[in-house]
Amino acid sequence: MTLYPPPPESPPLMAEPSDLPQLTERQEQILSLIVQEYIRNPQPVGSKSLVDDFGLGVSSATVRNEMGVLEQQGLIYAPHTSAGRVPTKKGYRYFVHRLLRDVKLSSVERRRITGAFEKAPTDLEEWMRTAVVALSRTAQSAALVTLPRASESHFKHLELIATHGRLVLMVLVLRGGSVSQQILTLAEPVPQDVLSRTAQVLNLLCNALTAEQVRAKTRAHSDPLTHEVGELVADAMVQTNQQAARDVYRYGLSEILPNFNDDEAQQALHVLEEGGVLDALLTETLSPDQPDVRVVVAGEGRWEELSHLSMVLGRYGTPESRGALGVLGSTRMRYGRAISAVRYVANLMSGLLDDVFRES
Repeated sequence: MTLYPPPPESPPLMAEPSDLPQLTERQEQILSLIVQEYIRNPQPVGSKSLVDDFGLGVSSATVRNEMGVLEQQGLIYAPHTSAGRVPTKKGYRYFVHRLLRDVKLSSVERRRITGAFEKAPTDLEEWMRTAVVALSRTAQSAALVTLPRASESHFKHLELIATHGRLVLMVLVLRGGSVSQQILTLAEPVPQDVLSRTAQVLNLLCNALTAEQVRAKTRAHSDPLTHEVGELVADAMVQTNQQAARDVYRYGLSEILPNFNDDEAQQALHVLEEGGVLDALLTETLSPDQPDVRVVVAGEGRWEELSHLSMVLGRYGTPESRGALGVLGSTRMRYGRAISAVRYVANLMSGLLDDVFRES
């Protein structure tokens, strides 16, 4: 298989929240340092430590005044009297949308990820498992990857195998690599030679057609068996397409749960197990209206179920077939690293899928 070198990494293009204030350069510098320090060590960040550790060239009193402005803007807060400051959800959003700098993965990490794909068998499910493990370990977060799916399934190949009586095993291959195996119950028993001829007819009639096109094509055919099997093939294509949207590979939640507080852990379990919010996010991520990589910080005010968590989401694939991938963690996640990991793995997966379609 060919692994295409990903293009240069760049910051994600995201719609900026409308409630972000305008800050001075110094205020942005102080906010950025508070966020980064709190991500590194989740303890309140004080003005003296900022001056001592980063040589800001101003006094602690000046930094405290600027921190007061940031607090008034709702970007940081003091968890205790006379304590340092901690970023708010709004503060994280400001950091991600306006202050986050490009963070490239090291050459060692890129080689490690690429090497894992090179060792993986040429198998779609194995690629999914490789991708989700690489994402989780690189971003140090829980990771998820969906199977690629087309906006509409397209027929590629059919086999019909007699089993017992009226029961027939149908093996349906769709463009993009999806394979569906189902036991069909026909109206009456059919010998294997007739089933093989019927499959051959359908393979000639239905190549590259969508489910509804298969239905229309076979309904017009004079042979009742071709018509009957054509309806079952079309139903299977629709079912496969719907199932692909729900097939999510997950990895890494158990490793990061010990680092979560109770609220974060409960939300992470709920989001990954219940599926409603996750389905909506992944479906939205696949939309061409969305950027290739985006960050959802504390639910962005839209998803209360993510109010204590952040997600970095992206998509991969070709014009014919796309999948979604991403990482989930607390709002203290290392955003730059997570974005780079999502983008790098997405580009590798896109190259693999492009190979599949060129060979189809």
